[in-house]
Amino acid sequence: MLRKDRQAFAIGEEPLGKIRDHYIELYLDVKRRYSPMLRKPPYPESLETRKEIKKHINELLDMDVIRKIGHNETVEITTPVLNTWNDGKSRLCGDLRALDNYTKADRYPIPRIPQALEKLAKAKYITKMDCMKGFHWNRVK
Repeated sequence: MLRKDRQAFAIGEEPLGKIRDHYIELYLDVKRRYSPMLRKPPYPESLETRKEIKKHINELLDMDVIRKIGHNETVEITTPVLNTWNDGKSRLCGDLRALDNYTKADRYPIPRIPQALEKLAKAKYITKMDCMKGFHWNRVK
C-alpha cells in the first residue's frame, strides 16, 4: 500500500501528499446569506510578524495548498492571524469570527474522553492524520 499510494505521503520537508478522489463535504446551517464582499482590513502587526505571515503564505503556496488569485477574481478572504507557541514556532490561522453573524450555532457537544476511548477499544483499525499540516491533506468541496 505504501509503495502503491506513495503520492499520498509527505516525508520531512517534501510537499504535502495528496489524497486523490476523496473530498470532504462541509455543511453549515446559515441564518442569512453571507456576502462574499464582506472584508476586514488586516490587523496591525509588527514587521517581524508580517514577515512570519508572509513566510507561512509562501510555504502554503509552494505546497499547492493555496494559490494566487487574479485581479478580477472574487474570493472569500479572512484576516490572517499568527499563533505563536512558547518554543518560537508559529502557525497561520484565519479569523473567521465574522462568519458567526451568518451561521447557526452547532450545539453538538464534543465527545468526552472516556466515551472516545471506549469506541477506540472496539476498533479494528486506527489511523491518524499526519502531524505536519494534516488539515491541508483533505480537499474540501
